[in-house]
Amino acid sequence: MKITTAGESHGKALIAILEGLPSGLEIDLSAINAALALRQSGYGRGARQKLERDEAEILSGVRDRRTLGSPVTLLVRNRDYPNWEKYMAPEGCDGGERALTRVRPGHADLAGLKKYGGDDARNILERASARETAVRVAAGEVCRLLLKALGVEIAGYVRQVGSVSDGAVYSFEEIAGRRIPTLGMMSAEATERAMKEIDDCRAAGDTCGGVAELRVRGLKSGFGSCMTYAEKLDARLCAALMSVQAVKGTEVGMGFAAAAHRGSEVHDEIFFSEARGFYRETNRAGGIEGGMSNGEELVLRAAMKPIPTLMRGLRTVDYRTGEPARAAAERSDVCAILAFETVLESVLAAELCDVVLGRLGGDTMEEVAARYGRLPA
Repeated sequence: MKITTAGESHGKALIAILEGLPSGLEIDLSAINAALALRQSGYGRGARQKLERDEAEILSGVRDRRTLGSPVTLLVRNRDYPNWEKYMAPEGCDGGERALTRVRPGHADLAGLKKYGGDDARNILERASARETAVRVAAGEVCRLLLKALGVEIAGYVRQVGSVSDGAVYSFEEIAGRRIPTLGMMSAEATERAMKEIDDCRAAGDTCGGVAELRVRGLKSGFGSCMTYAEKLDARLCAALMSVQAVKGTEVGMGFAAAAHRGSEVHDEIFFSEARGFYRETNRAGGIEGGMSNGEELVLRAAMKPIPTLMRGLRTVDYRTGEPARAAAERSDVCAILAFETVLESVLAAELCDVVLGRLGGDTMEEVAARYGRLPA
């Protein structure tokens, strides 16, 4: 399976093309649009989320709500495009009026200009923007529908916002059933403290990031490989999460905490019974051993850096003149951690879908489901 996305932050639309989906997958457009709405929600978001409400359109590959086996094309329109058409139109526009030359620390601006040329960072930021994740969410939710049809489920929550961390351990059922919608955290007390931290950042013209935890339930053993490094499941999933804008770290299971413990406190002992077969009483490995799923829940985390555009503007230089300047405020989010967690779930679904279809093959959902059903747990 292959997913390709295209589009700019203030262009006409964002597009995703999914190749390699089997025929017969039922597509629930309302589920896709619910995820898009969740991506635009959360305490600490800026004004743009109120200007345009994202909705997906299906342009190809689906008839009567079921995939045909041909490429599926999804479109998410940028409803703010009429306000930007004179500056962004591919047919011809006034490129100078909205030029950005005060390159922003933490963004792709400076490195992108050095790589692709020119002196207007808008040509870089329009594609590098996290706005691109809208269509990745739409594509990922299609993949989630396929996984769900096989009995594979994904859930996640916000574990940390800024310095406010929730170290409690939650079950998959708890995460899927009682996450607090304000920030996607599990604890009401932690949510209140996190909202206070976001308010303090807003008052100071600053921003904050956080950590999201993702779980996958129902994935059978043997996905990934110990034979080819590039096919290791943890390598592929962490690479997918790292591809999301603002991610600066990922971990599986105990992750970095494992380095501070002895082996007896890290590795999951193996048991066997006639009723359960092989099983473990702990899941410190996060469901992946030797680059392969082991049948336990997958547990992954990703760290989001603070949004690099600050309302008070960080020190920088003007790319054209080399003179000192203050970075421009291109957006007004203080914290986008709930959107971040939502995007991560969709990106994880897309990569898992590729892994699953790569092992199972099959041209129809009936074939895919039958092959998955024959695998050992």
